[in-house]
Amino acid sequence: MKLAIMQPYFFPYLGYYQAIHAVDKYILYDNLTYIKEGWMNRNRYLVVNGDPAYFIVEVKKKSSFSKIRDIQLADNPWWRKKILKSIFYSYKPSPFFDEIYPLVERVLNAEVSFLTELNSKSIIEVCNYLDIKTEINTDTSRYLQLEEKLSNDGLEISARFPSIKLDDPEKKVIRVIEICRKEGAEIFINAIGGRDLYNKEEFESSGIKLLFIQTNPYSYKQPSKIFYPHLSIIDVLMNCGKDTTKKLLNEYTLL
Repeated sequence: MKLAIMQPYFFPYLGYYQAIHAVDKYILYDNLTYIKEGWMNRNRYLVVNGDPAYFIVEVKKKSSFSKIRDIQLADNPWWRKKILKSIFYSYKPSPFFDEIYPLVERVLNAEVSFLTELNSKSIIEVCNYLDIKTEINTDTSRYLQLEEKLSNDGLEISARFPSIKLDDPEKKVIRVIEICRKEGAEIFINAIGGRDLYNKEEFESSGIKLLFIQTNPYSYKQPSKIFYPHLSIIDVLMNCGKDTTKKLLNEYTLL
């Protein structure tokens, strides 16, 4: 079984969905620390005849020690309206606006209170639209004990996880290996940026094959003088529609 694990982002970029498409099971993991000013609650879209701009999901006061799963959405509805207004006026001329805008509207108007719920909905709605059949798991409560065990510094980490034989075990590596074992995954696929974090030999020592997914060069017609890659999936969908986006899902290489 092929597995991937990633934090739930808000309408993430094409490569995120390629990773989902490439595996049998995808875990939206929200037991990690929330990073301020990260990509968890924002993404980029293209202003008509202009440069990329950010849309931002407003959240309540957060600390550097908060878990993603505990981050609440701001109560004021204005930020939802602001995002919808920005998307509406930026993409109204787009060829697939009539198909995609209702999807975006459905996500933004969802009656949810936590960021992880909104982000997960944005991901799942797009996967359903693109007919991605991967099993997506949003319930990470079964891994709370694992996180407690990882954070318990009373014992050396090698003593806490004696079945993992690594010379210099790191929490991020042990976390993934333990989840792969629990899920029965033989192959773990990670974003290409993970090559600086994970070592194939360490995973192989635990019977897990590690692969990295890299998006192939791509482009499509945008209403701009130059092409801006890696914007929110909203931009791809608005300009490409369902069929072309489904083709782009396969434009990746496993390394």
